[in-house]
Amino acid sequence: MSDLAHGHGDGPAHHEVTGIDNRKLGMWVFLSSEFLFFGALINNYLLFKGRDFGPGALYPVELYDIPFTSISSFVLLMSSLTMVLAHSALTRNDQEQTRTWLFATALLGIVFVSGQFFEFAEFILHGLKLNVNPAASAFYMLTGFHGVHVVIGVLMLLVLAFKSVRTGSLSEAEGMNVELVGLYWHFVDIIWIVIFVLVYLIQ
Repeated sequence: MSDLAHGHGDGPAHHEVTGIDNRKLGMWVFLSSEFLFFGALINNYLLFKGRDFGPGALYPVELYDIPFTSISSFVLLMSSLTMVLAHSALTRNDQEQTRTWLFATALLGIVFVSGQFFEFAEFILHGLKLNVNPAASAFYMLTGFHGVHVVIGVLMLLVLAFKSVRTGSLSEAEGMNVELVGLYWHFVDIIWIVIFVLVYLIQ
């Protein structure tokens, strides 16, 4: 086994006996726990969305704008493609394309979050506030928590992109960081597909 694998090389050791990078393994463990957490939030919403909260009760489903949300969903899905292109460019050591696609992915994420804020503002304007009923609370908790994940992903993408601009290139170590951020970003997209289908499309 090489000295690097034992931690005696020029860089830090990141591999266990499994041969899987510790950071990648840690990211998979983290994402697995997040899948469970989002599963609980989705189940919580599904439990409350059909309950009767009395005459005049307002439900999120009454205010859905499916065409608008579909466009937002498409934007987020396209960001997965740009993320793949960013990682592919880095493997070819095309630093300029890597920066371009990282910025593009972050921009698409910002557009999606902006659409979510607009949707929330419209719902509140129509009287669907967080504390109106448990269904509304469960909806805001689920979609808002996902929105927070998107914002965190955008920040990570911008950090990588601006670091590339400042240093001129991303090193092999940052290459793994791009891969890890890519895993996180794809997770965010997959979760939104589940939310969009179960919360918005299936009435």
